[in-house]
Amino acid sequence: MEVTLDHTLAIEAKAMVALAFRNGPIEDLHGGKPCDACAGNQGISRISKDEMKAITKSAVDTLYRLLWQRENDPAAYLRNMEFGERYTRQWDDPELTKPWMGRLANEDQIP
Repeated sequence: MEVTLDHTLAIEAKAMVALAFRNGPIEDLHGGKPCDACAGNQGISRISKDEMKAITKSAVDTLYRLLWQRENDPAAYLRNMEFGERYTRQWDDPELTKPWMGRLANEDQIP
C-alpha cells in the first residue's frame, strides 16, 4: 500500500516530534557551542552513547505518555497536540519519497 500525505496526521506527527524529541534532551545539546572542527564531518560522532541513550529514553517515555493519553484520556491528548503544534506551524510536511521509508517494517517483511 502506498503511503499518502494526510495533513491531519502530518500535524500530529510534527507535534509529537516537538514534544518527544525537539523539546527533550537534544535541545540542551543543540543549544551548546558548535564544534567547528567537527562540522560537516560524518566520520565524527557529535553525540555520546550516554547522550543518545538519554535522548532516546526521553522520546520513548514522552511518546508512550502521548499514546497512552490518546487511548485513555483523549482530552489531555488533544491539549498536548495543540501545545506541540504551536512549535511546528512553520515545519515542512513529511516527505514520503525519502529512501529511509524502506526501513519501516512492511507486512511482507515480517517473518
